[in-house]
Amino acid sequence: MAIQSGAVAAAPVPAGAAHKLTKALLSRPEISALVMLLVVAGAFALYAAQFMSYGNARVILFAVPELGIMALGTGILMIAGEFDLSVGSVFALVPMVIVVLSGRYGVPPVLAILLALGIGILVGYVNGWITLTFNIPSFVTTLGMLFIARSLATVLSGGFPPPFPANTPTATFVADLGLFRSSMIWYLAFVLLLTLMMQRSSLGNWIFATGGQRQAADDMGIDTRRVKLFCFMLCSFLAGFAGMITTFRLHSALPALGEGLELQAIAANVIGGTSLTGGIGSVAGFVIGTFLIRVIDNGLVMARIDANWFRLAIGTLTILAVILNTSLRLRARRMR
Repeated sequence: MAIQSGAVAAAPVPAGAAHKLTKALLSRPEISALVMLLVVAGAFALYAAQFMSYGNARVILFAVPELGIMALGTGILMIAGEFDLSVGSVFALVPMVIVVLSGRYGVPPVLAILLALGIGILVGYVNGWITLTFNIPSFVTTLGMLFIARSLATVLSGGFPPPFPANTPTATFVADLGLFRSSMIWYLAFVLLLTLMMQRSSLGNWIFATGGQRQAADDMGIDTRRVKLFCFMLCSFLAGFAGMITTFRLHSALPALGEGLELQAIAANVIGGTSLTGGIGSVAGFVIGTFLIRVIDNGLVMARIDANWFRLAIGTLTILAVILNTSLRLRARRMR
């Protein structure tokens, strides 16, 4: 009689479970961005010894929230199927209003902040109202608003940065907490709130449905016009909030602040897996895309590579991310 061994063999993972896990991972819009982030960070760590140092981590974490908060707004609007090219100008306009109201006219700083953020929301409302009422591409509407808001910021400044009010509560937004500034806490709070909104609320489902299949969403009774209008307003609010943080950090309101930043925000969204046609994206992807852009920006400096290669790297990664995300989604659909 054969003697049975007392050892118990580990149960193999069911093939069906592994198949489902692989399909779920391939379906995630941010998976390719996460892989690219790990590869790029690893390459810089090998090439530049100081890249992984505590001091350099501070530099990266100091720079992330300002672009990251803006990218949250542009990303959610892209999921809803629209674009906003005016966010870079709103980034300058909102803090300019704060400084002018508080510094020149003696408006209490807290009230000035609320009024300026309200103006940012109003810009988003105008963008959405024009786009949806006249049925024109949001690209065109927000391109026009880009010039309008930038011009307003320049006119308000009088051509020179206005005096920065001494009683502005900058510590609330940009205090140095060691490894990061208090702006990171604001950023993480927005990330948490918007993740809950997109994943756990009816509004999040409406946003995905509006961007993915607007006609089907209308047939289901979703007010897609109001959903898109909300996303435009949220986008401008977050852009203004990010610009306020940057101005408080610099202690100066600059009319040229944020020029070109709208393209970095959109690139962060696309790299993070957001679809240009709407309906696909995630807050996690926005965060990963933002970190990847800031890691590249910082890594080039640490590796002593000409910083002019930064735009080439971002452009290449944007194209590569779209190719990878498209191929991964197609592969996931073929898996049964």
